[in-house]
Amino acid sequence: MQAEADAVIAADPDLRADRDLLASVAGIGTQTASTVLAELPERTAGRSAQAAAAYAGLAPREYRSGSSVRKRTRLSKAGNARLRKALFLPTLTAIRFNPLLKGFFERLVAAGKPRMQAVGACMRKLVMLCYGVLKNRQPFDPNWSSRITR
Repeated sequence: MQAEADAVIAADPDLRADRDLLASVAGIGTQTASTVLAELPERTAGRSAQAAAAYAGLAPREYRSGSSVRKRTRLSKAGNARLRKALFLPTLTAIRFNPLLKGFFERLVAAGKPRMQAVGACMRKLVMLCYGVLKNRQPFDPNWSSRITR
């Protein structure tokens, strides 16, 4: 199945360019990029990166039930399970090698968040990064936000 997906992407120059853009994000390989391209909704629909994260089921969901509102927020998981599954191990790799996600993960853990909750937040950030790379048609640049503030 992966060979067929690679053949389809190789035949289309736009898909090949999109896969190369996604592969520029540290932690995303060609196989994960193919899955993200297949599972992520169209970018031309006027959606945002937050909507893409919600589509993947990576948006936070607050627990509310009468007077007991002190439970932890969780991932909604009301989205594309294949995309979440495909992004779990790449997120662990990105936490090690992507300076943006590494710093984000370390800040969350230092603030007292459980490690798996921090991994879920990094998965959400990774989906948003992938969406931004595809929407802006620019390779991933970890120093992009510091360029804007100058």
